[in-house]
Amino acid sequence: MNLFKKSTTWMLLTALTFLIAGCGNNGATAADTAANSTAAPAAAASADPSPAVKDYGGLTLTIGIQPGPGSYALARSKGWFEEEFDKVGVKVEWAEFQSGPPMTEAIAAGRLDFAGLGNLPVVTAQAADIGFTEIANIIDGKNNVAIIVPKDSPITTIEQLKGKKVAVAKGSNAFNFLYRGLDKAGLKPSDLEIIQLQPNEAQPAFETGGVDAWATWDPYITTNLLTGKAQVLTDGEALGVLSPSFLIARTKLAEEHPELITTFLKVYEQARVWEEQHLEDAIKTYVEQFSVDAGIIQALRDRVTPINVPISDEVIAQQQETADFQLEQKTIRKQIDVSKVVDNQFIEQALKDAAAEPKW
Repeated sequence: MNLFKKSTTWMLLTALTFLIAGCGNNGATAADTAANSTAAPAAAASADPSPAVKDYGGLTLTIGIQPGPGSYALARSKGWFEEEFDKVGVKVEWAEFQSGPPMTEAIAAGRLDFAGLGNLPVVTAQAADIGFTEIANIIDGKNNVAIIVPKDSPITTIEQLKGKKVAVAKGSNAFNFLYRGLDKAGLKPSDLEIIQLQPNEAQPAFETGGVDAWATWDPYITTNLLTGKAQVLTDGEALGVLSPSFLIARTKLAEEHPELITTFLKVYEQARVWEEQHLEDAIKTYVEQFSVDAGIIQALRDRVTPINVPISDEVIAQQQETADFQLEQKTIRKQIDVSKVVDNQFIEQALKDAAAEPKW
């Protein structure tokens, strides 16, 4: 079956990769407006006036997105974020990234307001004192990260990676997964050659035999599986190391405009539920967006079912394990309490608002 309508795997992944976009010049950015704002902090969200009566001064929110189909891509294609924020005079711009670490750097620079990313980037960002708040859990982490090897590779266990070349994006959730997997297998990072590559660099290296394995995430896992280029060596469910993903917001924005955080999460939830209720139509949208066969989109959806829920005590405990492990590895330089960046008030209200205003 020809899985691709217009391109090979490499062409698809290249097409999904874009340059990072900065904040626009049409009106103030969220960072600019925040500097002059006198709005109440997040803790007083319930007492905050309605967004409809606020003057946001030409505020522009920048939303970070990584390549691939999903709730973000769906809402973006339909203009739902723009539609909702336009009601209160707030503009929306999009910034596209290859992985999570550049997103947290952009938040630190005041160039990004919202992002969806994996577990290790938020840990390293917290350890670096970057001002962000975890506002929702969007992937449970069982199957979205894996170590893959070529289809005909003789490697069947992590132990057999000793002496091999393994690609991974530094600081990503796959980076944490790889290092914890090696630890479980009794290997040290120095026992193999770890090559730090972003996905657009790792894909051709994997296809041409430049590396023996690749620690990565979806859509790269599923795309390589369905095109016959790879097999899964291990994933989170098999290894017992979960890689949850989160939505985060710039803390200063959350403090000064908490109602905008809730609105953002409401739209995200409306998109997630709309996809669930209209999966066939959503798949058609993704096929048009990414020029791939519906089979790939369906497989991605089957492998990782999106969620949008408060961050549970169990997930916080898993995150603490990640932080403690990375401290031992000297990836981060200080002890952190991961619960300090979690704030579930926004998602709890957003779920109620989304249920009252469905898109279907």
